[in-house]
Amino acid sequence: MELEKKAQELEQTLQAQLNALKGDSGDWIRVGSGVLAGGIVAFGLVRLLKGKKNKKTKQVMAVLEREGLLDKEISAKLTAKKEAGFMARMAAIVLPMAIAYGRKKFLDNYLNNTSDIEEE
Repeated sequence: MELEKKAQELEQTLQAQLNALKGDSGDWIRVGSGVLAGGIVAFGLVRLLKGKKNKKTKQVMAVLEREGLLDKEISAKLTAKKEAGFMARMAAIVLPMAIAYGRKKFLDNYLNNTSDIEEE
């Protein structure tokens, strides 16, 4: 009798742990898919914007070359990398803060869920 009760308790504990694991893995899948989607969107935007800039620069250089006005100094100025703009600076400041905030919220939610499961 006592062994059967212990076996039932162990089975219930195992089932509760499996349910918690399934819920947690679903959360990780959602977080991972969100990060992946954000990365793909950011990559696409960078490629799109970078391509437009390079295309315009090549057109200007071709026109200058046809006119005979293109020299090494002008070519270097046109192809030199520009300084980071306002949005890049703001992203460098805000992005780590947003990641830290999201991680804190996620971990708080995760710890609350695990404590709820342990109480049951």
